[in-house]
Amino acid sequence: MLINKNRALQLIKLLDKSIKNPKTSLKYRNRFTLLTSVVLSAQCTDVNVNNVTKNIYKKYYTPKHFVNLGINKIRNLIKSIGLFNNKAKNIFFLSKILLEKYQSKVPNKFEDLISLPGVGRKTANVVLNAAFNEPTIAVDTHVFRVANRTGLSNGKNPETVEKQLLKILPAKHLKKAHHLILLHGRYICKARNPLCKTCIINKICLYKEKYE
Repeated sequence: MLINKNRALQLIKLLDKSIKNPKTSLKYRNRFTLLTSVVLSAQCTDVNVNNVTKNIYKKYYTPKHFVNLGINKIRNLIKSIGLFNNKAKNIFFLSKILLEKYQSKVPNKFEDLISLPGVGRKTANVVLNAAFNEPTIAVDTHVFRVANRTGLSNGKNPETVEKQLLKILPAKHLKKAHHLILLHGRYICKARNPLCKTCIINKICLYKEKYE
């Protein structure tokens, strides 16, 4: 069962009222470092990524920097992050492609972004939203959970949830809706023991197992 567009609008307005200045918690220097941080954040917390990149980005913040570093040096710089072997390779090769094909600039088209190593739908949508102000919805585990619990979606996979959210959410709120839903999932509508009793959208939410 899904909520209607009026209730979806009400839900987003309530979240907007309770969450001030919703934005990504990843720290970055430019569009390229945003892209690399999102790639690094896969199956890793933003806090851990920020702890690692705060020193890296002081010296290395362009595709050329990372191409010159090479895979082994990138690996050593990010070795405290999960899946660092694959991420080091992805960052090296996406940097090489950006340098050779896009004049070191991060492309602003979804199709170009997802063609880069290590960049899927979620990463591309985060970059488009945060770096280019596009009204996109990036579906991570938090957004997926909140969307399905509240009745904004009943999708079985991230792409379906993304399409349903884009359809039901009001266009003028799409730019910040991703961050509002994500932050709500991270701090209130948690996977275990969600804080339903104090949740601002409790009366709208369709979650059948509410914690009273």
